[in-house]
Amino acid sequence: MGRILIWFRNNVDGSFAVLLAVTVGLLQFLDVIGTDQVNAAILLVLGLVAITLLRDRHLSSQAVRDATSVQLLYGPEIGHAHTLARRGTEQWIFKGGTGTYLRAVTLRECVENARREQRPLRIQVEVLDPTNESLCKTYAQFRSSLVPEADRTGELWTTERTRKESFATVLAACWYRQRFTFLTIDIGLSAVMTTFRWDLSSSCVIVTQDNPNTPAMMFERDKPYYRDFNRELVASFKQARQVPLSRGEEFVLADEPSVEQARNLFDVLGLALPSTYTDRDVADIVRRALQPRNPY
Repeated sequence: MGRILIWFRNNVDGSFAVLLAVTVGLLQFLDVIGTDQVNAAILLVLGLVAITLLRDRHLSSQAVRDATSVQLLYGPEIGHAHTLARRGTEQWIFKGGTGTYLRAVTLRECVENARREQRPLRIQVEVLDPTNESLCKTYAQFRSSLVPEADRTGELWTTERTRKESFATVLAACWYRQRFTFLTIDIGLSAVMTTFRWDLSSSCVIVTQDNPNTPAMMFERDKPYYRDFNRELVASFKQARQVPLSRGEEFVLADEPSVEQARNLFDVLGLALPSTYTDRDVADIVRRALQPRNPY
């Protein structure tokens, strides 16, 4: 009975047209009503049928729009989409693993474009918390399970590499922040690993996975889900551990920061480097921050 009522509610206009047609036909057969009344009823039925057809056409059009709201990107199409998204964007919101590609390409190009066009730029970054060793180990195991050999940077994914990559993202954010006055950048450190990577610009949001064999998804600003993903990224960032980048303003970073500058910066930010890190480890973090290798 419940299913019948639901079906009737979803098809009330068509159901009413059928019921009206049957009723009028029965009354005409019993000679209860005349020809004029039958003609009027026919017009009413035709009107209801027209309304039903228009509604179905609208729903079909909406379904088509929803189906085309997502674009699947393969191989080189992903990089091309990122290039177009960086052009003229006034914001970039990133959420992912360690921000390796963000440092290698996105952050540098977005800042260069904004400086050339003399406009402000806002960047929000959420990466893994490098002080959470177990979390970084889990992420490294995940990446290694997908690609057991070295990636295009020539490195394997290990716990230490994961930690250094996240530390490098924080250092890079401070370095660019000091060199472009109109850059507003915020860093959040997540306590939860994600297998997706979100990149949201002023024109679109691109969702990729760390598995290179999986296509990326792109949602344009005027299509469904763009606003939903924007809201999701803001909510996620608020739950992450915020890095007080403003504290780093008292330390002026050189074009090539020294090991001592890097150590002092992380101490001020409340992200003291592990005591086991040698000067070579810190220098490696500086290299990853300012001379990153594109993993794709």
